[in-house]
Amino acid sequence: MHRFLIERQIDGAADLTPAQLAEIAKTSNAAVASLGVPYTWVTSYVAGDKIYCVHETEDAETIREHARRGGFPADVVSVVANEFGPQTATAA
Repeated sequence: MHRFLIERQIDGAADLTPAQLAEIAKTSNAAVASLGVPYTWVTSYVAGDKIYCVHETEDAETIREHARRGGFPADVVSVVANEFGPQTATAA
């Protein structure tokens, strides 16, 4: 499976309430369950008018199908080429 970073433009995203985010999560979980293929929603981040999601699946088209079934945008879908953080400095 590949890891994808998804950028979703949603006006007012930063103002969504916990209840609204819970409803979005329920919708997303139902869309994942309906796909019938390996798919993991890892996490999402809300910043300004965007939601950034990290999902794992085989291809970008499956990401887009999840968005279609959920009724939310997938404006940018990028394969994560690599991951690193502060611990990477000592791993070399």
